[in-house]
Parts: sequence; C-alpha cells; structure tokens
Amino acid sequence: MTVTDTTSAAPETEAAEQTTPQATESELFRQSEIAADYVEGLLDILDYDGDIDELVQNGRPVVEVVGRRLQALVGQRGATLEALQELTRLAVFRATGSPSRLLLDVGGYRAARRKELGAIAKNAAEKVKEYGEPVRLEPMSAFERKCVHDVINALSGVESESEGVEPSRRIVVRATA
Repeated sequence: MTVTDTTSAAPETEAAEQTTPQATESELFRQSEIAADYVEGLLDILDYDGDIDELVQNGRPVVEVVGRRLQALVGQRGATLEALQELTRLAVFRATGSPSRLLLDVGGYRAARRKELGAIAKNAAEKVKEYGEPVRLEPMSAFERKCVHDVINALSGVESESEGVEPSRRIVVRATA
C-alpha cells in the first residue's frame, strides 16, 4: 500500500472540485452506503450505539451518525471527526477506486459548527467594515474555512482568502477595493 501526503490537496478546495469528475446521483449514494457500512463497523468495534443515515446533499455523499455519548468520535474541535472522515473516504476509495468528497457528521457537530462559524464570519466582517483593517481568524480545517468563505462571499464590502500551511491555515477577511 502506498501512502501519499494529502495535506496540501484538501478535497474541499476549489482546485480539487474542478479536477474531480462529477459522479452521478447513484454513484454518490453508493459512496454513502459504503461509508455507512464502514462507520457501522467502527461503531461495532468501539461498542458505540448510533443510528446511521446515508444520503446525498449538494452533490456529495453524506453520512450522519446520531445517538448519545458520541462526543469521543468528534474530539476536541472536531479533530477526531476529521480523522474519521479521512479514514472513511479511504474506505470508499478502496471500494470504488475513485476519490470521494464524502462528508461525515457525528451528533450534529458540523451543523452546529457551521452556525458558530457563520457568527464568527459576520463578526469579522463587521470589524473589517468598522475599522478598515484586515482580520485574521484562528487556524481552521478545510471544512471550517469553506463555511467562513461561503458566509463572507455572501456579504458586500468584504472578501476572504486563506493563508498559511496546514495545520495552521487560516482565513484573512479584508475590505474589498
């Protein structure tokens, strides 16, 4: 087995999305089924209870795990969840031979974090508009950066860009020229 460094080519990046061929709805659902089977196996090994939903949202396969006492699968600031997502993507790749943009969520963490990041992005935009100085946010995962970029892109008078190298990659919000 060959292991390659994927830290500079996060699947959520625009370049990866542009080079990855579009999968059909049935292929995406198949990816979510493979991922759900893999996650179910992990839950069995760990002796955790959880219900698993597999679906396709916004053109990507999604697996959601819901249940009680799943915080250990999320970890501090979602670090364990990110690792589990990568392992699950590898399981899908192994079964299909194609990279996957699979999104794994546990206990609704991503939805809650997306809401929190929206507030952070809006707060940063307000500071930029008020003081005219760029605002550098804390380092974030690719998922988190995408959430912030989406919010900033929907606002007028501000723009955002990522800077730095993983794991210290962060967003800078600045006024538009």
